[in-house]
Amino acid sequence: MKDNSVEKTESILKSAWMIAVVIVVSKFVGFLRDIVIANFYGAGLVSDSYFYAYQIPSLALILLGGVGGPFHSAVVSVFSKLIPNGSFRADERLNKLFNTFLTSTLMVFTILGILIFAFSDVIMQVIISNGSSELVNLASLHLKIMSPVFVIGGVVGIYYGILVSYKKFMIPNISPILMSLAIIIIISLVKQDTNGIMLAFATTVGAVCQFLFQLPKIKQLGFKFRPNFDFFNNQQFKNILELLFPAILSSTVGQIHIYVDMFFASSLKEGAWSAIGYANRIFQFPVGILVTAFLVPLFPLFSRLVAQKDYEGIKYYFNKGVGLLNFASFPILIAIILLGYDGVKLVFERGAFGADATFMVSEALIFLSVSLLPYVFRDSITRVYYAFNDSKTPFYVAFGSIVLKFLLNWLMVPSMGIGGITLSTSLVTLWNACVLGYFIRKKISLGLKKYFVDLLKMFLIAVLSYIICFGLYNALSVVGLPLLINLIVMLLIICFVYGVLVLLFKIEYAYELVNRIVAKWKK
Repeated sequence: MKDNSVEKTESILKSAWMIAVVIVVSKFVGFLRDIVIANFYGAGLVSDSYFYAYQIPSLALILLGGVGGPFHSAVVSVFSKLIPNGSFRADERLNKLFNTFLTSTLMVFTILGILIFAFSDVIMQVIISNGSSELVNLASLHLKIMSPVFVIGGVVGIYYGILVSYKKFMIPNISPILMSLAIIIIISLVKQDTNGIMLAFATTVGAVCQFLFQLPKIKQLGFKFRPNFDFFNNQQFKNILELLFPAILSSTVGQIHIYVDMFFASSLKEGAWSAIGYANRIFQFPVGILVTAFLVPLFPLFSRLVAQKDYEGIKYYFNKGVGLLNFASFPILIAIILLGYDGVKLVFERGAFGADATFMVSEALIFLSVSLLPYVFRDSITRVYYAFNDSKTPFYVAFGSIVLKFLLNWLMVPSMGIGGITLSTSLVTLWNACVLGYFIRKKISLGLKKYFVDLLKMFLIAVLSYIICFGLYNALSVVGLPLLINLIVMLLIICFVYGVLVLLFKIEYAYELVNRIVAKWKK
C-alpha cells in the first residue's frame, strides 16, 4: 500500500498536469484570438490604441485578479485554512469574511474604475506622451469602454480563490478562455470596425463572461453576496489584507516595465506597440507552454522538499528540471531566429496585417528570443524562492531592474527602434536571472557547475545546428516550396539535426528521452 504522503503528492502532480493542459488550451485560444485581431486591425493606429488602453484593465483582470494573482493567492491562503477539507458549504462565518472582502474590493475598484473612466485622456496622455493626439484620443476612448473590466478584475480574483480553496481547479483555469472566445466571436461577426470600438467592447463582454461563468459554482458552495462593512473587527479580513498589499506591489512591478516600454514605443512609427505585443504573444505561445508543463508539477515538489529539509532533493530536481527546459528550448530558439519571419508571414499576414507589420513583428521577435534561456532560469529559480516562502527577494530584484530597463531603452531605442525595446527586455531578464542565481546561495547551494557545463555544451551544439540548418534553409528556398510546407520541412530538419548532434555529443537528456520513447514503445 502506498504511503499517504506519496498518494497526496501524486494527486497534486496529477491535478497540476491537468491544469497545465487547460493552460495550454487557453494559450492556444489566446493565440488564435491574436491572429483574428491581427487580421482585422493589423499593426497600426487602431491596434496600437487598443493595446495601449488594454494595459490598464489587464492590470486588474490578469495581474491582480488572475490565477496566481494577489487576490487569488490571499483568498486561498486564508480560506483554505478555514475549510481544510474543502468539503462543506460555506457557513455564516465564511460568508461574513467573503462579503467583507468582496464589499471592500467592490468599493475600492469601483472608485478606481470611475476615476479611470473620467480621466482616461489624462492617463493615456501620460503613458503615450510621445504619441499623436489621434492615438491618445482613440486610446482614451478604448479605455473608457474597458473601464468596467477594472471593477470585475478584483471580484474575479476573489472567486478564483474561493474555488481553488474548495479544490475546484478547472473553472478558474477555463474561464480566461471565455474572454478570448468573446473577442473572436464579436469582432468576427461585426467585421467592419474602423476605430476598434467593438474590439474594446468585446474585451469588456469577455470579462463579464469570466465573472458569470464562476458565479453558479460560488452559489452552489453556499456563498451569497450581502454587503458587509465590518472592516475593522474581523481578524481574518486583516490577515487577507496583510498578504494582499505586498503581493499587489510585487505583481505591479512587471507592469511598470511595460509602461516604460509603452513610453518609448509611443515615439516610434505607427504600429510599433502592436508589433511588440504580437511578438511577445508569439514568443509566449511555445515558451509559456514549455515552462508551464515543467514548472506546474515542480513547484509543489520544491515546496514539499523544503518542508522535509531535503536540500539535496531540491538541488537534484532543480538542475534536472532546468536542464530539461534548456534542452527543449534550444531548438525553439533556432526555429525562431531562422524561421521567425516566415512564421509571422504565414500566421498573420492577411487582411489588415501587411508586409510592413510582418517585418516589425519578426524584428521584435528575434531580439526577444534572446531572453529564452534567462527566462527559463529566472522563472525556475523564482519557484525555489517561493518554496522557501521568500517572495521579497524576487520582488526587490524585479523592482531594482526598472531603472536598468529605462536606461537600456534610452540607449537602444533611438538607434534600434522596436528591436531596442525587445532586446532591452532580454537583457533585463538576463540580469534578473543572474542576480536571483547569486542570492539563492544564502538559502541553498544548487550546485550550478554541472548546469553551466551542460548549458555550454548545448549552446555549442545549437550554434552548430543553426549553421547546418541555415545552409539547408537556403538550399530548400531554391526549390520554391509553398510557405507552409517549407516551414514544416524546416522544423523537422531542425529537430532532426539537433537530435542527432545531442546524441553524438552524449547529452544525457537526449539519451533519457530516447530511453523513455523505447520503453513506451515496448510497453
